[in-house]
Amino acid sequence: MTNDTAKALIGRSNRLGADPRNTNYAGGNTSAKGTDIDPVTGEPVELLWVKGSGGDLGTLSEAGLAVLRLDRMRALAGVYPGAEREDEMVAAFDYALHGKGGAAPSIDTAMHGLVGAAHVDHLHPDSGIAFATAADGERLTEDAFGGRVLWVPWRRPGFQLGLEIAELQAVNPDAIGCILGGHGITAWGDTSEEAETNSLWIIKAATAYIAEHGRPDPFGGQLPGFTPLPAEERRAKAAALAPTIRGLASHDLAQVGSFTDAQVVLDFLASEEHSRLGALGTSCPDHFLRTKVKPLILDLPATASIEESIARLKALHVQYRAEYQAYYDRYATPASPAIRGADPAIVLIPGVGMFSYGASKQTARVAGEFYVNAINVMRGAEALSTYAPISDAEKFRIEYWALEEAKLQRLPMPKSHATRVALVTGAASGIGKAIATRLAAEGACVVIADLNLEKAKAAAAELGSTDVAIGVQADVTSEKDILAGIDAALLQFGGLDLVVNNAGLSISKPLLETTAADWDLQHNVMAKGSFLVSRAAAKVLIEQEMGGDIVYISSKNSVFAGPNNIAYSATKADQAHQVRLLAAELGEHGVKVNGINPDGVVRGSGIFAGGWGAKRAAVYGVPEDELGQYYAQRTLLKREVLPDHVANAVAVLTGSDLTHTTGLHIPVDAGVAAAFLR
Repeated sequence: MTNDTAKALIGRSNRLGADPRNTNYAGGNTSAKGTDIDPVTGEPVELLWVKGSGGDLGTLSEAGLAVLRLDRMRALAGVYPGAEREDEMVAAFDYALHGKGGAAPSIDTAMHGLVGAAHVDHLHPDSGIAFATAADGERLTEDAFGGRVLWVPWRRPGFQLGLEIAELQAVNPDAIGCILGGHGITAWGDTSEEAETNSLWIIKAATAYIAEHGRPDPFGGQLPGFTPLPAEERRAKAAALAPTIRGLASHDLAQVGSFTDAQVVLDFLASEEHSRLGALGTSCPDHFLRTKVKPLILDLPATASIEESIARLKALHVQYRAEYQAYYDRYATPASPAIRGADPAIVLIPGVGMFSYGASKQTARVAGEFYVNAINVMRGAEALSTYAPISDAEKFRIEYWALEEAKLQRLPMPKSHATRVALVTGAASGIGKAIATRLAAEGACVVIADLNLEKAKAAAAELGSTDVAIGVQADVTSEKDILAGIDAALLQFGGLDLVVNNAGLSISKPLLETTAADWDLQHNVMAKGSFLVSRAAAKVLIEQEMGGDIVYISSKNSVFAGPNNIAYSATKADQAHQVRLLAAELGEHGVKVNGINPDGVVRGSGIFAGGWGAKRAAVYGVPEDELGQYYAQRTLLKREVLPDHVANAVAVLTGSDLTHTTGLHIPVDAGVAAAFLR
């Protein structure tokens, strides 16, 4: 990038977007007007740089800017067909693009281009939206800011709103910005520094005014029985409720979840007014597009039992779906997009916290963050006045806007394992790590369980942020560790869909040298460990009512009799039969159970590196570093088997192509005729 105006815009945007007090993730937009050289004429040309559709201010880069010819963009006012057809203007922006145009222009482009200031910021600060959603927001704006900040009544974002703000700004030359009713704030300045200063001044002034003039108990007093449970107790209750809630939120479409017991959420749910305010829903378009028009709120005290809570949540879910369908039917027209699902995106549990849902962990987490924004907005509005969000009719016009639908249609196709939550045991190295890596690459959220916590965390970090993977310590012979690992999956990602029993070890000894301790160790880790993991996982999968997958990494040795590994082969045979037994039992719940029989996975294998390789090499009379090639040469395909090949099989078994396959064992051994299944 060489243009100084664009550089300054990106710097300002990143600073504003880095502070959640200024705007929410992917919310708001900024712009700058300046000159650059037209490569065709070699002459200066006036341009508008504006954050493109769907971008995030905090991470905005040059690629996220839309670039338009300012004269052509403003000339669109001459062909504007009126508010009833203003959606057509978004497509018209394409005719004003400069060069390749950069990112797709957003609906707010008109506001930025038409306002007669060189630099414009549109933001969604909680304090500003509190004014915007107060019943007497116009009076409060005058009292708090005087003529420096103007009031603009609610209007859906678009060309008409841009014209109205530009007109207001033109007749109020001393104004530095405005409060957009039901929405947010816009500020401007002659320089980038001035626009940023004005934006921050409005936000800070609004915050200070609320603090000085607002009543101290905007949500009323505490509701008896609704105060927060102790931390350990509320997280245990959250984990116990998570499978049921995730299943309810995924009735129409599978969702990933996120949980928070942030104090702001707990305090809101403990207040007398939380039910009334929650029913009013959110107001800022960025909020309710993520959170839906309102949350599902459990109307039981914090001390209600798990059984009582689940029964009531199921009843409330039926009611929520009926009300959402009625909302859609009330406002939909023949041109409206089809209903996108009637399940809640936000579920609030008094004394416990908030579950939020979306198509990915990031989307779910951000939805929760937006509802926290909404709580803060309600607090500010109620402190000064009465919270009065935009009407349901206007919310519907935003939620089922043709432009929003077009934005959704532009999203890339989801990957094969998107929305799926996987737990892989023994996943910090070797085959387990390869499986976790492949599942994450296919869109799954992954819990890496391993004896070594530091290695588990390191392996998870290699896959990405905690929106992608987390590492947990888990000894699969310990019921406590297993339950803790599954609870971690439930609290981090909202549920569980896929379990891979991979943890294992091997001790290579002849029968007469195999001790009872050798036998017990291998059976405890692989046979008993797999049983314990599968049992705990099955409870979650059944409660979710979303089906799921359990995969056993067994072995060629489960069906092939070889020398000097009685304990290992016997426990692998145990695992292999667990596959058949669980497939028969869990099929009625839609849970598929399958196995994979690898052989000769030397390179990258934790088992072989731990001494098994040296012992097997001695049995076969080959150098240890040639063991992989030795195994390859005895196969039909003469190919060495690697951890990634096992991971490939897991991905196929649990993907969309084998939805009707259960009780199957897939050999991944390059062809060992003696191990053919009969």
